[in-house]
Amino acid sequence: MGAIALRRVEKTYGGGPKGNKVIHGVDAEIADGEFIVIVGPSGCGKSTLLRMVAGLEEITGGEIDIGGRVVNELEPAERDIAMVFQNYALYPHMSVYDNMAYGLKIKKVPKPEIDARVHKAAKILELGELLERKPRQLSGGQRQRVAMGRAIVRQPQVFLFDEPLSNLDAKLRAQTRLEIQKLHRELGVTSLFVTHDQVEAMTLAQRMIVMNAGRIEQMGTPEAVYGRPATTFVASFIGAPPMNLVPGQATAAGFEVGGQVLALPAPAPRPGALLLGARPEHVAMDPQGAWPFHVDVVETLGAERLVYGQLAGASFTLRMDGTLPAPGPGEWLRLAIEPRHLHWFDPASGQRVEGSHG
Repeated sequence: MGAIALRRVEKTYGGGPKGNKVIHGVDAEIADGEFIVIVGPSGCGKSTLLRMVAGLEEITGGEIDIGGRVVNELEPAERDIAMVFQNYALYPHMSVYDNMAYGLKIKKVPKPEIDARVHKAAKILELGELLERKPRQLSGGQRQRVAMGRAIVRQPQVFLFDEPLSNLDAKLRAQTRLEIQKLHRELGVTSLFVTHDQVEAMTLAQRMIVMNAGRIEQMGTPEAVYGRPATTFVASFIGAPPMNLVPGQATAAGFEVGGQVLALPAPAPRPGALLLGARPEHVAMDPQGAWPFHVDVVETLGAERLVYGQLAGASFTLRMDGTLPAPGPGEWLRLAIEPRHLHWFDPASGQRVEGSHG
């Protein structure tokens, strides 16, 4: 059983008043066999959290439980985990076969079993024809598959991936994502995958943890995180381009922004200062639309266009189908949005404000 429980996990570098706290009481329950992606910007603490699960960083407070036992005091080798790093960490003088087998040889696993495990992993990862090659004879994608193979042969309770795709080009990243999904379906091993790339997070995760400044901002399925962001940080981090966040005042007449009152398709959840959230893809051009939008710049991206401009003086982005006629800079458009696509946030706390449509 590879379930993971993080209970009030903390990490502080240094002691006394000058101590730098980087992880602030993280709580998370990860089910056996689940694929969890930890996503967030550089410096948010995601890799530190992963390294604490691995035992490569000591924890300052709290508990880490893997497979029903607290592992705070256990060495990495005793935690029954396997880690795949960003830089592959292959032995350059060893063949692919020996790189994959090395950890098992150290553990004195019988040679026939080593051979069976390596060939099984090689078959899963389509490395069978490369087993006699050295790492220098492989592409970046092949090296990363070898690193994954080395983890697979260990047959651990938990796989830990630390930004394993960041050294690959865009095409290889997409291909390796598919391989990782296939691998998880086949093996069903509990996996923690760290990335700063929201596309990786959205495509790989069964559930995702969005981190910010050493805290969990939101944990949920990609659909839930995208569809109902818990904070303005999540709303602006998940989604490309990010969600539009327009500050204003909710009144009985609508939403007042920069001296203009925008009619709303559904009432705001409360009167007073709010941030209105609207994803660029959920706003549509509509001659009868209630929101006047001034076009500043249009970017054509093939299948779609991004239209940047002003909504009542506030910066606003519209995503439109690339087959539609492109508006020109300086043009005025009318925009409409369905009530279910409106999001509301508290401007002071950044927390989501729920209402009949929020």
